[in-house]
Amino acid sequence: MKKIYLTLLSLIAISFQVTAQGAYDSYVTGDDADVDVDPDFGVVLMGGAGENDEAMKWFLERANGGDVVVLRASGSDGYNDYFFSDLGVTINSVESIVFNNASAAEDPYVIEQVQNAEAIWMAGGNQWNYVNYWQGTAIEDAINNLLNVRTGVVGGISAGMAVMGGSYFNAQNGSVYSDEALEDPYNQYMTIGHGDFIEAPYMENVITDTHYDDPDRTGRHTTFLARIFMDQGSYPLGIACDEYGAVCVDEDGRAWCYGEAPTYDDYIYFLRPDCGSAIGPEVCEAGQPLTWNDNGAALKVLRVWADLDGEQYLDLNDWETHEGGEWFDWVINKGDLVITQGDAPDCAVGVDEQEDDSLSIYPNPANQTITIQYSVFTIYNSLGEQVYSGQKSGPIDISQWADGVYVVHSERGAQTFIKQ
Repeated sequence: MKKIYLTLLSLIAISFQVTAQGAYDSYVTGDDADVDVDPDFGVVLMGGAGENDEAMKWFLERANGGDVVVLRASGSDGYNDYFFSDLGVTINSVESIVFNNASAAEDPYVIEQVQNAEAIWMAGGNQWNYVNYWQGTAIEDAINNLLNVRTGVVGGISAGMAVMGGSYFNAQNGSVYSDEALEDPYNQYMTIGHGDFIEAPYMENVITDTHYDDPDRTGRHTTFLARIFMDQGSYPLGIACDEYGAVCVDEDGRAWCYGEAPTYDDYIYFLRPDCGSAIGPEVCEAGQPLTWNDNGAALKVLRVWADLDGEQYLDLNDWETHEGGEWFDWVINKGDLVITQGDAPDCAVGVDEQEDDSLSIYPNPANQTITIQYSVFTIYNSLGEQVYSGQKSGPIDISQWADGVYVVHSERGAQTFIKQ
């Protein structure tokens, strides 16, 4: 173990490096003794070109003076002084752990440090390294435990943000560009994970995207949502940040938007299908350009002009209540994305509504019959055609229906099931 001490008489902070058989490098600034405090919940998503100081202060304040661990697969200690002293928020320590290979995820020291953290930050880089190194390990367990049991704060920038959704673009085969995704939603680069990595509250059905303004990623993000709808039969949601934008989700589910407006045009985007009509792409198959029109309102997108105060937000409980921003309609016709000014969506569709026990659909997928327990509902096929309407608590015969995704609409929003 190699230690490099940097000391000044007036400073308590200690920085040192640890290397264990080449599996990882560790850099600590501050008190290397663990402090046990109760953190506050938070999720921070940051676009990728640079850190937003106000959002980072929000992140650090949630640690309540505890310990911050930075996880990364490249670089070194670039966050240490920035977190520990530059932002003016008091914390006990910052430790940057750089994973050189997957074996570091099984190292007892690394596991203990991540388990003890009150705040975890995932740096930029290549998100496939994060999935490859951490998925199914004690590191993944520690991150999810902090989010869901200890209710602490976890955030990430660029690649770190990319893996924060319940669905995520894992970049296993490299990045994908908007034109490639729109022309072929199932091209070799469209590798998407679902429900098997980070389990952040309010992010269950969300897929994120980063660097939204450079390069343009609107096309590939909409294609991610289309793929989730077709592959998973679930109602897809999206959150995206411009390069200098950030989203901070608090314990009440409000997603506060930070940026550098009005000095720069920094935007945050919230994407959702319009639940007031049939949802789902008309054409989403290998080798064919994506078409998702839905009568001109396939996706409702709230664009928020993000400023330093971070006072504008969207409530992720219903994906409808918001302060600031304007709504747009996004449609895709044979691979061409068209964006026009639009109206607000006409119903709430949030995580709570999708999981509300009062609307129950089973089995899913289904083959012969489907049971829907709710007072009044309507079922649409993927073409937007109504196939059933009424009140039902017993099995519905669907044996003659075409295979595919169906949407159940009720006053609680929309859910999907697959006929196969």
